[in-house]
Amino acid sequence: MTAECSPAEIARAALEAAGYQTRDLIDAMKADAGISVTTLRVDGGMAASDWTMQFISDVVPATVERPAEIETTAWGAAYVAGLAQGLYPEPENMVGAWRAGRRFTPQMPAAERAERYAGWRRAIAGVLAATAP
Repeated sequence: MTAECSPAEIARAALEAAGYQTRDLIDAMKADAGISVTTLRVDGGMAASDWTMQFISDVVPATVERPAEIETTAWGAAYVAGLAQGLYPEPENMVGAWRAGRRFTPQMPAAERAERYAGWRRAIAGVLAATAP
């Protein structure tokens, strides 16, 4: 990034970083615990961005499922409070009620994905090297 970057370029870089960081986390889970992720369920404000969800799907790569109601974290907190008061059924009964509003599947060619992710890793290595004591 340079001083000439526009607000749109900075916003795009931040959204791409979320995708690459998601990939970093999934790769770490696989390395540490042997867990492979083929589907991600998302919610919250960023999940409203079709572009971001497609980018995450592309760089991970995995299917990204977004519920019709994206604020499921708030819904989950309300559910836990209601469960504690005996107002809601056990979690096993609620999990089955989840429905995807939209699914995003990887569209980016594997070679492009590898090239972009390698660029991310080089950028991270450069930042870490520049900040090392």
